[in-house]
Amino acid sequence: MKNLRFNRILFSALLMLGSIVGYGQSGDALKKLEAAKIGLITERLGLTPEQAQKFWPIYQEYAQKQKTIQSDFMEIRKNYDRTSASDEETREMLKKGQAIKQTKLNLEKEYSDKMLNVIDTKQLMSLREAEGDFRKMLLRKLEQRQSQQQNREQIRQQNQQRLNQKRN
Repeated sequence: MKNLRFNRILFSALLMLGSIVGYGQSGDALKKLEAAKIGLITERLGLTPEQAQKFWPIYQEYAQKQKTIQSDFMEIRKNYDRTSASDEETREMLKKGQAIKQTKLNLEKEYSDKMLNVIDTKQLMSLREAEGDFRKMLLRKLEQRQSQQQNREQIRQQNQQRLNQKRN
């Protein structure tokens, strides 16, 4: 029964992902994507309503801090050109990258402890797996979408060539 429920949530998430990928990354699409992620994680962790009420604010705060760290690093990388950077600049970029990784690790430790006040260790391990599975699922869906677009473009080009041949 639990497996059937999981399959339904996974199927719903995949359907949402399909529509999200089709519409780009509008605000509504991102909200749907987040809802699919929440559904998948909630199901995978087997969160009770009480756990979910306490868990999601902690998780969302953690995710926001992760996003901020990542965007800060991307901002630093914008100003770095590997081809023209001096050894000193490259060394500095390596140090900044290591500092970012350490910051991420510290954040993960801090929030793992906070989450363990709400969920158990097995649920925490399941969280890591669910996050990875969600990313893989999303990437697969994006790759499929890109492949479909490439196939449509090839068919369009072939049709255009046939049309041109008929005209000549």
